[in-house]
Amino acid sequence: MRLLSRDPRAAGVAVAVASAIFFGGSGPFAKPLINAGLSPLHVAWLRLAGGALVMLPIALRHASALRRAPGLIIGYGLFAVAGVQVSYFAAIATVPVGVALLIEFLGPVLVLGWIRFVRRAPVSRSAVTGVLLAVVGLAFVVELFSGLSFNPLGLLLSLGAAACQATYFLLSDSTEDVNPFALAGFGLLVGAAAVTALARPWEIDLALLAGSVELAGHHVPAIGAVAWVVLGSTVLAYLTGIVAVRRLSPQIAGAVAFLEPVVATVLAWVLLSEELGPAQLVGGALILVGAYVAQRAAPADRATGTAGALETPAG
Repeated sequence: MRLLSRDPRAAGVAVAVASAIFFGGSGPFAKPLINAGLSPLHVAWLRLAGGALVMLPIALRHASALRRAPGLIIGYGLFAVAGVQVSYFAAIATVPVGVALLIEFLGPVLVLGWIRFVRRAPVSRSAVTGVLLAVVGLAFVVELFSGLSFNPLGLLLSLGAAACQATYFLLSDSTEDVNPFALAGFGLLVGAAAVTALARPWEIDLALLAGSVELAGHHVPAIGAVAWVVLGSTVLAYLTGIVAVRRLSPQIAGAVAFLEPVVATVLAWVLLSEELGPAQLVGGALILVGAYVAQRAAPADRATGTAGALETPAG
């Protein structure tokens, strides 16, 4: 601990790793709730509404952000928060947690596609290499060479989460004056409000929350899984992500965030007995390397702006 206190960079890396662990625990703790009978929309609403409630006092301290950048905050709440979470939780209802999150991490690749084909701006050779690696990795993850081995709808929803993540990166063009605490807090509020209209939370079966779910062969209180998803995988995940970027940089913290799918895959194996085969593991490694290269190759002001404090708003 003395070493971390004397070396801010080492402390920043440690906090960034903690953020990746918190974010990575979202799916493995949310899926048992879905398996117990809660809909993915209800689980997403519980996460966003609970996180918004805890973050509200912090957000209100930066209320001026609403006047400076209302469009950014609304876009962040709708896409990077609500869109990512709803798509991801709906995806893991039908495909393994690790597969869904690996596909979601194609976000930086989609950003480069937007820059090249929509904005018609040039991209570097390394960026093209990253895209090709990620696409080949995706083919391995879904075992395209032997026919799709996973639910097509689940894969489509995972790609939807990746598209929402990419939208967040593109929104980063406008983040110069937005405090990341405000972005996280108000983004959760906007996301919770949007999902409320879809989830109809008043229809949640409270008996399910009072019951138990199965984790690693043991029955644990369902409300405990909800508490982890809200406090660990939302509040602590965002706050440690913000601290990590302030101690490091968006680029370095973003690189460490690529541990998230690894953490999610390991936790899903331990807690849910979900195993990825050799092809998925190879493909996952290719996706992460390719997405990392793509993120590093994207223009800094688009892929790693001030909002890079929340550099990968994933699972």
